[in-house]
Amino acid sequence: MKHRLSLLCAAAALTLASFTASAALEKGAQAPDFTLKAALGGKPMDFSLQQALKKGPVVLYFFPAAFTKGCTLEAHDFAEATDQFNKLGATVVGVTAGNIDQVDKFSEVECRNKFAVAADPGAKVAGEYQTQMQMNGKTLSDRTSFVIAPDGKILLSYTDRNPDAHIEKTMAAVKQYAQTHS
Repeated sequence: MKHRLSLLCAAAALTLASFTASAALEKGAQAPDFTLKAALGGKPMDFSLQQALKKGPVVLYFFPAAFTKGCTLEAHDFAEATDQFNKLGATVVGVTAGNIDQVDKFSEVECRNKFAVAADPGAKVAGEYQTQMQMNGKTLSDRTSFVIAPDGKILLSYTDRNPDAHIEKTMAAVKQYAQTHS
């Protein structure tokens, strides 16, 4: 019994280690470029990371699915903070692989017309950023926030399924960038 228990513990540790190894792209990495179908204020558009970076840093946050409890709370928080991000020269964009047919309405209702929300069919962009998760047999984007400098370098990479600290962490990274690049 003890031997079996220690084998189970070793297997659990190995599984946890392999899960940790697949963490999101880290600070200092080059952010993969992408263009996705998106919506701002309910109006369809294309969102290009490369184009947004020409204006300043980008706060890129991945979330699992539109109109779910945590994602709605996070969208409200980012909507409230968007004006402050904009004053610091940063663009906010949310990206989801879940409920992609609802990004137009989500951008209008929950994001309060403040920032673009992009659809990531099949979580392909989330895969490039190494922030995918499996839920109910679907590959979705995990709740991860990035701050990307205009040169494409990642200044912040933060993953937490609890949406509470994402605004605080991204705002601190954008403020730090603004102080050193004004």
